[in-house]
Formats: sequence, C-alpha cells, structure tokens
Amino acid sequence: MGYQVKLNPLKPLSRSVSIIGIGATPFMLTMDDPETDGLCEGELFGYAAVEAMKDAGITAKDVDFYIHAQAGPTWQSQVGTPNMHVANWFGMKGKGSCHHSEACCTGYVALEQAVSYVASGAYDIVLSGACDMSYSVAYPDRPAFMRRSGDDRMFRDTLNSIFPKDYTLESYAALDVHSEIWLDEYIHENGIADKIDDVLCVLARDSRRAAALNPLSLCNDTYDELAVKYKMKDADTFLRSKFNPFLGRYLRASHFEQRCDGAGAFIVCPTDMARRCTDHSVEILGIGHSCLEISTPRLEKYATETAYRQIRDLTGLTGADMDLFMANDFHMSSQFLAAEACEYLPENEGWKYAFESRTAFDGDRPVQTNGGRCQYGHAHGTSGIHDYYEVVKQMRGEMGPTQVKRPVNYAMVRGYGGGQNLTCAILKSNA
Repeated sequence: MGYQVKLNPLKPLSRSVSIIGIGATPFMLTMDDPETDGLCEGELFGYAAVEAMKDAGITAKDVDFYIHAQAGPTWQSQVGTPNMHVANWFGMKGKGSCHHSEACCTGYVALEQAVSYVASGAYDIVLSGACDMSYSVAYPDRPAFMRRSGDDRMFRDTLNSIFPKDYTLESYAALDVHSEIWLDEYIHENGIADKIDDVLCVLARDSRRAAALNPLSLCNDTYDELAVKYKMKDADTFLRSKFNPFLGRYLRASHFEQRCDGAGAFIVCPTDMARRCTDHSVEILGIGHSCLEISTPRLEKYATETAYRQIRDLTGLTGADMDLFMANDFHMSSQFLAAEACEYLPENEGWKYAFESRTAFDGDRPVQTNGGRCQYGHAHGTSGIHDYYEVVKQMRGEMGPTQVKRPVNYAMVRGYGGGQNLTCAILKSNA
C-alpha cells in the first residue's frame, strides 16, 4: 500500500531566524537520586531557560515572548496551563506566553513555533523550550515537588488520550507491533531478515557508546562495561542475552526508548541581529511538517518522506548535503530508516552503514550523535530540544569526546511523535 499527499509548498521565511542560545538539564530519574528528588517542572524548565539566556548573552528583560511545551501536561503535571506554572522561575512575570503539546514531536514543533513568531516580525527575541517529567509524575492534589512514579498503566492511558478513537482503540497500533511496520517492510525489500538482529545490536552498541560519553545522558556505562558487570565476554554477548530480550519480532529491549525527566530551551532572533550578538549562531533554513493519524499504515515512513520533500523543495538541499542527521529514534531502527528516507544515506544501504558503524558519532555519516532515545534517554516532548542542543553544540565544535570528525555546516533534524506530527528541519552554521 502506498500513500501520497499533496501539500502546499513551503514558503521562504519573511525574515531569516537563527538560534543564539541553548540550554538543557541532564536527562535523569529525579525520584531515584536524593540530589534531584523533589524537583518540579518550574525548576527544570527554569534551569534550562536561564542556561539558554546566559549562552545567548541576554537576560530575561530582553525576551519578548516565551513558549512552553510539554508532551503530556495533564498526565505529568496535573495542570492545564503549564506555561503559567513556570513563568516566575526564570523572570517572565507578566510577559506574553503560550503552551503547546504534540506528543514526542513537541520539542521539534517548539522550534517551528518560535521561528514563526520571529519570522513574522511580531517579536525579535523568543525563548522556547520544553519540560517533561514522565518518570516522576505529579499528584493531582499535592504540591508539585511531591511526585510519584509514572508507571506503564499511566503511560498507556496517556497514549489512549493521544491517539484518535473514531473507529478503533490505541491497541490497534500497539507499540511492539506498530513500531516494526516500516522496519518489516524494509527488511523484506532488502532481504536482510537473517542480518537485522546483528545490525540492530551494532547500532545499540554504538549509540550506547555515544550516550555514555555525554554528560547530559541518562546512561553512563557502555554495553562492554555492562558485560563485565554481568561476567560476560563482551557487548555482543550481553546484547543477545536474557538481559536484552526481544519485545517484538525484531526489536529488543535496547531498541526502545528509556523514559526519564528533563528540560531544554533555546533562544531565537532575526539572523541579522544574531550575527551582531554572537559568532556562533545557527540559522534555521526551514521546517517541513506533515501529520498522519495513527491508523495510517506506515505513517512514519510516509510522513517522513512528505516533510522531507517540503524542506528539500524549499531549500534546494538534500540529505546528501548534510553533515549530521538527527532522527528522534524512540524505536532504534528509525535511525537508518529515516536517514535513508531523507537521502542522508544511500537508498537500500542504510542498514549497511549502521552495521559497519559508519553512522556512529565517529563514523563518516553520523546519525543521532547524542545516543538517541533508547540510550541517551527519552523525556518525550523535551527530546526534540535536546536534539537541537546536540546540533548546535556539534556545529560549534563543543561536544568533546563525541565531536564528529568533520565540520558540521549543515544538519537535518527529523522529529516524530505520537503517530501524528512529523517535522524535518535544515539548520546551517553561521560560524
């Protein structure tokens, strides 16, 4: 079955917009650590926002408008207007603001919203960010610093509130089935059923290696180190052991997201202003956007292709022109599937690049250099902000041990979430 949609072409921005500041908290399990237990959304979002302002060389008085994003405010925070619950934590009292939520694509839409405000001329300096605490969930009748564990039952209830139920329930597209639809098609098209477990285990090993070196990551140990801990020969042995069982036909436990808490923020302004303020701004050339509801077969594939066509036609740039690709891989196979769909990797060759470690941070076609949702951690709507954080830091050459081998002049960021919103952005270094 194929699916095509005729979208109106993207129009150039009325004025160019760039990122001048970024900030992020570590991804964490706040309730499990005495040093972070008791933190709430205001503190996490405020931390990231203040860091972004410092990075931009501005203060709260310079911000014209701020945007707050969260994947599930009523589930995680028990509030309906979360932007108003964080305002006083970073000096925004009385300033205009709004809130939005697009499931796991929320952080990517956060940039699109901020860019639209600045490109329109309505505001010059906009702060946009996200905060998600899906691991440490608020009580409905207690202060925000008192929290409880966000269990799988709550998560499933949230999914049921996200997905349309016109004629079916969320279970129509249960995670362990729906996540493999695109992968299953790809495996059969390329005849790699006997190779895919090896490919995904290599991808998990390389992603974990990147995450372990990243100070913001939820994980700080490699699979080789875990193998030693459990008295196994090496990472490959561990990844094929009972500690990494299959949760679907192809995907193992290490190929699924790790839910956690965290926040991130960035500052955008007109590019001409950015160039006067800093020597390391990052220009947003455009953002393609496509939405398909959950019952659409292979929705991730078709929405990716559609959003990519939009941005390719607008900019004249293809995935092949990029130096870095970020995929939002809450199913790990999305790393090479999305990269190939966006022409960053050659057609039918993406799995080979992953298997040969060419998509690792130290490979020649790096993908998801922070380690991804399955190793770095997944704070739902906030994860998109962390992907943009990674891109900006890579463009500046500030990622230390996980810095890619060549200068990152162009990067493509594919955002995806909730079986609905999917974005594809191209960023350009102004350094």
